[in-house]
Amino acid sequence: GGAGWTWRPVARDALLARAFHSCTELRGRFYLVGGLPAGGATAPSGDTVVFDPAGGQAVRLGARGGPRRSHHDAAPVGGRWLCVVGGWDGSRRVATVAALDTERGAWEAWSAAPGSRPPAGLSSHTCTPVSDRELRVAGREGGTRTQRRYGSVYTLRLDPGARTYSYKEEGCHTASRSGHCAALLQTPGPRPGHQLLLFGGCNSAEPEVAGHWSHGKLGEEPPAAPHLREQLARLVSTGQGSRQGPRGLRHHSCSVVGPFAVLFGGETLTRARDTICNDLYIYDTRRSPPSWFHFPCTDQGLKRVGHRTCLWNDQLYLVGGFGEDGRTPCPQGRQHLLDRPLHQHASNHAVALAGFVHLLQARLPWMPDPAVPVEGG
Repeated sequence: GGAGWTWRPVARDALLARAFHSCTELRGRFYLVGGLPAGGATAPSGDTVVFDPAGGQAVRLGARGGPRRSHHDAAPVGGRWLCVVGGWDGSRRVATVAALDTERGAWEAWSAAPGSRPPAGLSSHTCTPVSDRELRVAGREGGTRTQRRYGSVYTLRLDPGARTYSYKEEGCHTASRSGHCAALLQTPGPRPGHQLLLFGGCNSAEPEVAGHWSHGKLGEEPPAAPHLREQLARLVSTGQGSRQGPRGLRHHSCSVVGPFAVLFGGETLTRARDTICNDLYIYDTRRSPPSWFHFPCTDQGLKRVGHRTCLWNDQLYLVGGFGEDGRTPCPQGRQHLLDRPLHQHASNHAVALAGFVHLLQARLPWMPDPAVPVEGG
C-alpha cells in the first residue's frame, strides 16, 4: 500500500472476478450485478452474486431474468429492492430500471410511469439515493454510438408498489463526464445542508455540484462509521492538503464516510501509458474551502479500474475491478481498515489478480491495535 494505509485481502472467489459492475450493500449483504468478466469482452454478464462480508462467502443468486448490464449503477430502495439503472446491454445504452426483490429473490421488470421522460440511454453514470424512493442520476445521455457533449441531471422516482419508475430532467447541465463518481456531502460553511458533488470522468480536476438540499430536506442519511471516520481523520492529519484534486480520473471508486469522500484507483487521462492507478484520495469537507489529500501507493498489485467500494459495519471494502493491465479481473475483496500493522496471510490471499475483496487499513505506528475481525475465505 502507501505510507500509512493499505488494502488488506479478506476474501477470494472467482464469482467476484468482474469489472464495471455494480456493488450495493443491502441488509448486510453486497449485491454484485453484471459487469464485464474479462478485458476486451463486450458482452456483459447477466448474473447476480451475493457476498456476505461477515462470513466472507459469495454465492450466485439463482433468480432468472437478471439484467445483462455493464457500466450501470444500482441503489437500494425501501430496504428491500435493488434497482439497477441504465448501462450497456451489449449492443446499446439503456435507461430502463430492473429491480431485484431481495425478499422473494426474484427479478422484476419495472415499467416507465405515465409522464416519465427518460434519457435515450445512460452508461458510466451515477445514481445517488436522496430519499427512500428517489435517486439523483448524473451522466451523459446517449444511444448506441453518440452521446451528448454535456452532462444531464435527472431525478428518478421509484414506486415499488406500482412497479414503476419516472425520470424528470433537472434544469442544470454539467460538464461532459463519463466514469465519474458522485458524493453526497454536507455543505461546508455557515449554512447547513447537503450537496451532490461529481468528481472526475473528464479532464477537469474541479468537482461540480449536481444538486443542493437545505437542512432537513434530504430524506437519505449515509450510514454512520465513527471508527473509520476517526481513522481517516488521523490519516489526513499526516498529509498535506491541497485545493486541487486529481485531474482526468475516471472509473475510480468513491465512498462517503462522514465529512470525507474516499476515492481510489481508476484510469487517468493525463498519460498515454501506465494509465491504471492505485492512489488514494480523500476529500475533506470539515473546513471551508474543502481540501484534497493524496496518498500514493507503491504496490502495483493494487492498481484497479472499474472496481467498487462498499461501506459496511464501519469498514470500507474494495470489490472486483481490472488490475494493472486494465483487462484482468480481480476476484478478491479487500478491506480498508486504517487501524493496525499489516498482517501475513495464507497463500490463497496473496495472489494479486484473481477476484478479491479487500479492506482498507491504516498503518500509523502510534495507533492502538483493535481486535482483529474474523476473515472469510
